Amino acid sequence: MKQEKASSKTVLVTGASSGIGKCTAEYLAAKGYRVYGTSRRPESCPEIKNGFMINMDVRDTASVKEAVSHIVEKEGRIDVLFNNAGVGIGGAIEDTSTEMVKALFDTNFFGVYRVLQEVLPIMKQQSNGLIINMSSIGGIIGLPFQGIYSASKFAVEGLTEALWKELSPTDIKVVLIEPGDFKTEFSSNRQIIKTEKNADAFQQSLNVIEHDEQKGQPPQKIACLIEKIINTPNPRLRYAVGAVDQKFSIFLKQILPNRWFDQIIMSYYKLK
Repeated sequence: MKQEKASSKTVLVTGASSGIGKCTAEYLAAKGYRVYGTSRRPESCPEIKNGFMINMDVRDTASVKEAVSHIVEKEGRIDVLFNNAGVGIGGAIEDTSTEMVKALFDTNFFGVYRVLQEVLPIMKQQSNGLIINMSSIGGIIGLPFQGIYSASKFAVEGLTEALWKELSPTDIKVVLIEPGDFKTEFSSNRQIIKTEKNADAFQQSLNVIEHDEQKGQPPQKIACLIEKIINTPNPRLRYAVGAVDQKFSIFLKQILPNRWFDQIIMSYYKLK
């Protein structure tokens, strides 16, 4: 393995074709990091200025292996992994097919797992590294009509918390980012499930969800946070980021009785 350059760490960003991933890849590349962004269709994505866009489908183990091997061949190491690739589903749980659930988990959970499986041995060989897994406020609070998405992020939370414990004796750091609503292409890319039994309630909740996302904060805020984490010797496990009221809701869940807190969430999403 090559020795780490003090001024130019190698960073792998999954899901860098749009949104938070694209913004983070571009931001870190501009700061002098050796950034490799990934996409299932890199040929259709704009190039990362001062960085590299490569092919990786996190749903395909062979694709993940090939992409990680390519980076190590070029750079000799991977200092930072930002596990960001993810997709969304909006709709009632009872109307979402098993196939749709499996497909979402294949990206949001197993995609994270596959990349970890390939990058961890490299970080152990080089005796250091930083893993940042993208969670969500929906990984802490079960969001109505986003139940499958929330479930996948709850899974990422559990996986990452356990990994933090397993790697605590090493110099590999593990971090969760838990964003609220940010203005990205995530809204337009969300798969909407036809919901018949609760159509009115779903539409009312969806209106709130999309309004909050369109009025959300810029993704540059997360990019700046990630650079701060990279330069923090001992980062904490969890970083909530977003609007004040959304971060406050995480605090409320910790202190309020479940019934009170859930009534607040239901009222916010127009379900009572």
